[in-house]
Amino acid sequence: MLNAENGEVQLVRWPAQAELRNQCLEIGVPCLLVVEGGAAPPLCLDPKEDWVRAPISKHDLDARLANLRARAEIDSVPRLDVSGVLHFRGLSTPISATQTDLLHLFVARFGTVVARETLRAQLYAQEGRSSTRNSLDLHIMRLRRRIEPLGLVIRTAWGHGYVLERAYAVVGAIAGHPLARPRQASDTRSGTLS
Repeated sequence: MLNAENGEVQLVRWPAQAELRNQCLEIGVPCLLVVEGGAAPPLCLDPKEDWVRAPISKHDLDARLANLRARAEIDSVPRLDVSGVLHFRGLSTPISATQTDLLHLFVARFGTVVARETLRAQLYAQEGRSSTRNSLDLHIMRLRRRIEPLGLVIRTAWGHGYVLERAYAVVGAIAGHPLARPRQASDTRSGTLS
């Protein structure tokens, strides 16, 4: 089964598996087309697609696969444009001006902790007044709702701040991880730590 999340490159015989190629393009799975016999090579406009002519050496095949994996990884980091629209894996959502300022901090540190004090300072700069704990919590709650359809989550790093990451990541599940904390009854919403 094709899966854009696992980062694996799909090898596709061209033109025999043209339908498989279309499926890869549709769901964002990187693919390497192996052009058979005297067939004309396809036009590859998607950066997660490339082609080679068979036979190909193992060294060249490994290099092409590594290149496609790297291109796919570039697309797996969220991007916030100048008009306040968040883009991730082919999806997008508009973000309010205040939340855009907060999200810039998260995107710049994607996958790592952003301290509460850093976020509160950003709110203070944006709103021109001292931000309260409740104010930050409200913005984080709204951001979580806004980014969820894109496959992103903002997780709480208890005692530290917040982390923006892919929804499928299991941060804090390993005992001793700095983001780990005991599961509480209030954590059972959708089965994830928040």
